[in-house]
Amino acid sequence: MINAIVLINTERDKVNLVGEKLASIEGVSEVYSVSGRFDLVAILRLAENEDLSDLITDKMTKIDGITKTESMIAFKTLSKYDLERMFGIGE
Repeated sequence: MINAIVLINTERDKVNLVGEKLASIEGVSEVYSVSGRFDLVAILRLAENEDLSDLITDKMTKIDGITKTESMIAFKTLSKYDLERMFGIGE
């Protein structure tokens, strides 16, 4: 499983709309409205690198109102929750 975090800036009046559109995309597990330098944080969980590429370069670029993104791929997940079991794709 590929886990990624995308930090997102939006047009001022489109934060909620962008967040809702992001949350409806398969592979986007969570979207947070946050304070600070960025408006939204999206947590992505996908099976393959190609899926991540398609989501970021194809689907996210079609969402009106996104002005800037910064993407990070997680190398390792450290959590008290069994995320692989919760989000795992059938074996």
